[in-house]
Amino acid sequence: MSAANLLLERIRLDGEINGEIIKVDQFLNHMVDPVLIHQLGDDLAARFAHLQVAKILTAETSGIMLAQAVALKLKVPFIYAKKKRPITMPEYYAAASYSFTKQESTTLYVSKEVLHPQDNILFIDDFFAKGSTLKAIEEILSQAEANMVGAAVIINKSDRRDIESILTLDDLR
Repeated sequence: MSAANLLLERIRLDGEINGEIIKVDQFLNHMVDPVLIHQLGDDLAARFAHLQVAKILTAETSGIMLAQAVALKLKVPFIYAKKKRPITMPEYYAAASYSFTKQESTTLYVSKEVLHPQDNILFIDDFFAKGSTLKAIEEILSQAEANMVGAAVIINKSDRRDIESILTLDDLR
């Protein structure tokens, strides 16, 4: 069974769709089904296997599990942009992001020790909605002079088709 069909089945069994709000906290972003995440990661990794991806980049927190699955399949490290800068990160790239789900602004931080000029970066996240997280990641990559070679999410809730996804909002209707 394809990753898209597995995900659709799981959403029907354990999820909920209310307009553009997709509740998947029983298997994706609160309690995580590692087998499902592995299958989703394999699917997305296959779409980028032909590229020279150096690192995966995601935002803390919900993208971490998928980023790890894709990174494992591609055999590259992954970075997650942190929402709070620790004192162990004296030099960093930063950009603001707004979460429409949480209704709050935050700043994302990535250490200059882990992101370098000319790194080929694949952005991974759980959802793509309004694009605020991706915009912040693009700003961070610009500051680092790194290259974004692609972007992928589990569910794309927007009309943008340059974002690879397992499902779109149209698939869920």
